Amino acid sequence: MIVLDMDDTLLTDDHRISDLNKKVLLEAQAKGVYVVLASGRPTIAMTAYAKELQLDLNDSYMLSFNGAIISRVKDNLVLFEQKLTVEQIHALYDYSVKMNTHIITYLDDEIISETDSEYIEIEKEITGMAHRKVSSFKEYVDRPAVKCILLQDPEYLKTVEKDLIDFMPHLSVSTSKPFFLEVAQLGIDKAASLKRLAEEKLGIHRSEIIAVGNAGNDLTMIEYAGLGVWVDNVTPELRDKADLIVSSNNNDGVAEVVQRFILN
Repeated sequence: MIVLDMDDTLLTDDHRISDLNKKVLLEAQAKGVYVVLASGRPTIAMTAYAKELQLDLNDSYMLSFNGAIISRVKDNLVLFEQKLTVEQIHALYDYSVKMNTHIITYLDDEIISETDSEYIEIEKEITGMAHRKVSSFKEYVDRPAVKCILLQDPEYLKTVEKDLIDFMPHLSVSTSKPFFLEVAQLGIDKAASLKRLAEEKLGIHRSEIIAVGNAGNDLTMIEYAGLGVWVDNVTPELRDKADLIVSSNNNDGVAEVVQRFILN
């Protein structure tokens, strides 16, 4: 199995799968290797890419929302799902107000927020999802949701991340982009769901898994996989945390891994 983060790893900066990446991933699947997408993105914002790679035809899977949902591509069957409670989401909202960050969540395939932000605009562009700005976040969010994101200037958000981990140790906190602080239920991360899928469902041992990523929310799966790989545009402080560094997301780093360790 090869497990791929999407943004800034598999995808180029303009959110495309390069021709070479696509070619070698189709060849890997023809050899019987599972290709799995693992992203902080909502499921709906991953599906078109998964089908472009023929994951539906090859009976493969996606880990969306940083692993909070595991789904089968061909029929959207949800194998696993873990949500934040309403109380947790409301507590995160109160925390975001105290810390002067923006906060979003996802309901009914829409991005929900009480504010506008350049960083929310980036999330809209990445996911292609509609943004619903509401007058009262806590009144509108009246049921569980898969995750929240706190958004703010990257340098300030590093401080928020450290504080939030101490303040709410019962939640899972990680960074995807420098301005996205992602929060999910405790125990939810890419490695935990990768283990659920690979070992518990498919009988694939971690030694048979390659994971490729670039950011903090990829670290657990990079450490879990038999071969953990960063693309060259990895967050600088994480460079020494993988087994290997390959070319950047704009220079077919994923294809380099596939060609070296699967096709050859």
